[in-house]
Amino acid sequence: MTEFAIGIDGGGTGCRAAVTDRRGTILGTGKAGAANIMSDTATALANIVASARAALESAGLSIPLDHAVAVLGVAGANVGPYGARIQEALPFKASRVVTDSLITLCGALGDADGVVGAVGTGSVYGARRDGMVREIGGWGAIVGDQASGARLGRDLLEAALLAHDGVHPAAPLTERAMAEFGGDPERVVEFAHTAKPKDFGRFAPLVFEAAGSGDAVAVAIVKAGAQAIDASLDALLWPECRTICLLGGLGPLYRPWLSADHRTLLVEPKGDALQGAAALALELLNADGGGA
Repeated sequence: MTEFAIGIDGGGTGCRAAVTDRRGTILGTGKAGAANIMSDTATALANIVASARAALESAGLSIPLDHAVAVLGVAGANVGPYGARIQEALPFKASRVVTDSLITLCGALGDADGVVGAVGTGSVYGARRDGMVREIGGWGAIVGDQASGARLGRDLLEAALLAHDGVHPAAPLTERAMAEFGGDPERVVEFAHTAKPKDFGRFAPLVFEAAGSGDAVAVAIVKAGAQAIDASLDALLWPECRTICLLGGLGPLYRPWLSADHRTLLVEPKGDALQGAAALALELLNADGGGA
């Protein structure tokens, strides 16, 4: 009998998993490395499986993965063949691959209506209205993921190069960024050409730290990110909506930079993306019926 469900939150920085029983009790959790299915599918799959195994070990369960069902929420599940390829390769008895937006929404809102934004290494948004779900964003750092850690890091390095060339004024943050590369612009460019979203994302805390100190470049970057979040929220809000949840590693940092209209609607989420994935996995387990 299949008695266990595994919810997996596959993030661009790290992968988390939680195993539950049929009552929805979380028995154990596990972590592994990044799960970016668009930029490194093989590594993402390995980390997804590793996080699930770690969750089972944490729960004291020595069962094969094909004795459990799983729901994976991951950026890129809505783009081309990436989600389908991962789902085909997953070793569980039954599995479902959904967007990171959906697991975030389910975790934050439970069964309620509202708008949710998740801003971390990437960015994605979702809304539930009268039972209908709409998702936007999550298109990856090259052409999307505005306000994300990856975009903040990229924007910082661009600003550092412009300051180095004398096109824009330098600031303490641009000088600090250049110092990371020994003051050599060619090293910045070499890094940028091979960097993954998480590599750019490691600069995001520096940007927020500098913005808090009034650094002009940092303030401009963070304000642009906040405006992108405001625009995405506006695209999903409706007049009667009274709930916005902003999650992800950078979500709380952006709160004071959002428009006043959005700040008044911010509420604390009921749960996080991993809890949302676990809830969807439990639904899959119950739908599966517990067959052998």
